[in-house]
Amino acid sequence: MRAIGLYQHLPIEKPDSLLDLDLPKPEPAGHDLLVRIEAVSVNPVDTKVRAPGKPSTTTPLVLGWDAAGTVDSVGSAVSRFKPGDRVFYAGDITRPGSNSQYQLVDERIVSGRPRSLAVEEAAALPLVSITAYEALFDRLGIDVEGKSRGRTVIIIGGAGGVGSMAVQLARLAGLTVIATASRRESIAWVTHLGADHVVNHRQPLRPQLEPVGFKTVDYILNCADTDAYWDAMADLIVPQGKICTIVENNGPLNQQLMKLKSATHVWELMFTRSKYQTPDMLEQQKLLDRIAEWIDRGKLKGILRETLQPINAENLRKAHAKLESGTMIGKLALKGW
Repeated sequence: MRAIGLYQHLPIEKPDSLLDLDLPKPEPAGHDLLVRIEAVSVNPVDTKVRAPGKPSTTTPLVLGWDAAGTVDSVGSAVSRFKPGDRVFYAGDITRPGSNSQYQLVDERIVSGRPRSLAVEEAAALPLVSITAYEALFDRLGIDVEGKSRGRTVIIIGGAGGVGSMAVQLARLAGLTVIATASRRESIAWVTHLGADHVVNHRQPLRPQLEPVGFKTVDYILNCADTDAYWDAMADLIVPQGKICTIVENNGPLNQQLMKLKSATHVWELMFTRSKYQTPDMLEQQKLLDRIAEWIDRGKLKGILRETLQPINAENLRKAHAKLESGTMIGKLALKGW
C-alpha cells in the first residue's frame, strides 16, 4: 500500500522529511478495524512528532492523527462496524498513523462520519473535536446540557483547529464566549463561529476585557501557549475557577498564582484514553457520535478551510509547512491517492 512516512527527523524544507513509501497492507485482529483511508488532515502533533532532535529509525514512522474513510475489514472482537461503513476518527499515537492507504484502528475510538459532510470535511474534525470536547466538558467540568449557561470562558487561540471547535461547543453549552484572535481574517472566522467577544492575544488581555464588562472569567481554555499566558490566566480566572491547557510548557509554572485563588489547572491530551487503554476509552466514540449528530443537525459548522490533492509526500510537506508558519485558520485536509 502507499503511505507517507519518515526515517529521519528533519526540517520540513528537506525533501527527506516526509517520503512516499510502499508498505505491507496490515491485517485486523481483536477490536481493530482496517480502514481504507480517503482523506486525512494535519494537526500540530504531526509537526511535533516529525520535528528534528530525535534519533533516526530503520522502521518507517507513519504520522497522521485524523482520518475519514471506509471500513475494509474487521477483527474478531469488533461488534459495531462492518465492511463498507463510512467512519472518521483521530486514532492512537502509539500506533502507525493515517497517512497511508489502509490503517488499523480500535473500533472504540471510531464513529460513523457525518452524513452531511464531504469526506475531506469529516477528516478535519476528529482530533480537534475530541480535544475541545474533553477540555470543556471532561476537564473543565462545563455541563454539556446547558446547566453552565451564562458563565464565561476565554478561548486563547480561538481561530486554530481546537479553538474553532471549542468556540462552537462552548456556545452550544450556553456560555458567553470570549475568543482571542489577532488578524482580520482570524477575527472574522471566530465571529462566524459564534464568539460573543474577540480580543487580541498579541496585546495584554485585561485592558481589553474590562471595557466590555469582564474583570474575571469562570473558565479559560488555552489552545496556544501555556507559558506565555500563565500570568494572564492566573490574573483573569475567577477565584475557584478552572483553567485547561493543551500545549506543553517549556519552563516552570508559578503555582503560587493559582494557589491564592484556589484555582484548578488541568491538562488535556486526547491520546490519553487510547494510549493507556483506560476503562472509559469508549467515551471517545460516544463523543464523536455526538459531534456527527450535531453537525448533521446544523448545530455545529465544519471547519475545513483548505484541501490539497492527492495525499502524497509533497502535499503533506506543504501542509506541515503551513502549520509551522503559525498562520493556520481552521483546518487543512488532504484527499485522495
